[in-house]
Amino acid sequence: MNLFGADGVQRPMVSRRVFLGGGLAGLGGLMAGGLALVEEGVLPGKVRLDKTLGRCGDVPPAPAVAGVVRPGTLRSRHRGRDVGVVVVLPAGVNSLKGLPVVVALHGNGGTAEAAVSGLALDRYLTDAARKVRPFALVAVDGGASSYWHTRSSGDDPIAMIVEELLPWLRRQGARTGRFGAIGWSMGGYGALVLAQTVGAPRVSGVVASSPALFSSYKDAQSTNGLAFDDAADFARQDVFRRLDRLRGVPVRVDCGNSDPFAPMVEQLRGRLRPAGGMSKGCHDGAFWRARLPDQLDFLGRHLA
Repeated sequence: MNLFGADGVQRPMVSRRVFLGGGLAGLGGLMAGGLALVEEGVLPGKVRLDKTLGRCGDVPPAPAVAGVVRPGTLRSRHRGRDVGVVVVLPAGVNSLKGLPVVVALHGNGGTAEAAVSGLALDRYLTDAARKVRPFALVAVDGGASSYWHTRSSGDDPIAMIVEELLPWLRRQGARTGRFGAIGWSMGGYGALVLAQTVGAPRVSGVVASSPALFSSYKDAQSTNGLAFDDAADFARQDVFRRLDRLRGVPVRVDCGNSDPFAPMVEQLRGRLRPAGGMSKGCHDGAFWRARLPDQLDFLGRHLA
């Protein structure tokens, strides 16, 4: 007996026994082949697969000694609102007076307070102060999906940092003639934008942890439709087009191999040759916390 496929080609009927035997073998091959494609990033789901296989790692325990955390509010003309600011000091340090500053930029949907608490920044900063001269970490709200650049609405987080936050810190005695920057995901991208905007020698060092980098405006739109106003906005803020502006700025870029932004970060690292590296991990707090000791050491040494 013969069967006809939808394409009109005559095909022999397959017995149930042959179907079950060969079909299951074929299914196994299909699954293995599909797994390989996911491994290579051809099919979606690599991040979920890596989490299932334990490639993302566990959140490391934070250092034992807590630092000083002081939340506050800054009125920003450039953002047209009050913005949250969290000043983080190492344990035993009670004032900004005489301290250099590293500005900390949160990720998409985050806030300054969430970044400080979620990453235990006060504890890691206290631990770092045992090896490098003490400095302050200052986290600030940049907007849930601002992507830390000037928007058509007039919202300008970078101008807020340079023209409002840093002078506000200087009035409290902080040393802001040179400053560092660190950010995670959207904030990692923002830290690069900030460093490109201000440049050397004022930016003493910048750390981009798992920076959210896109290959095109279409790529950005499919991931986060709020990241850029339009294609022209994306082109203006493309960090790859402005790498020359980082000349003289010490840069560190870290990213997990299982991070969805890993391909673009690898491209950035190939062109920029920064400190840091690609290593086991995902786009999560486990990876970001594990890299903090080396990242804060990097910033502290270049601030000194």
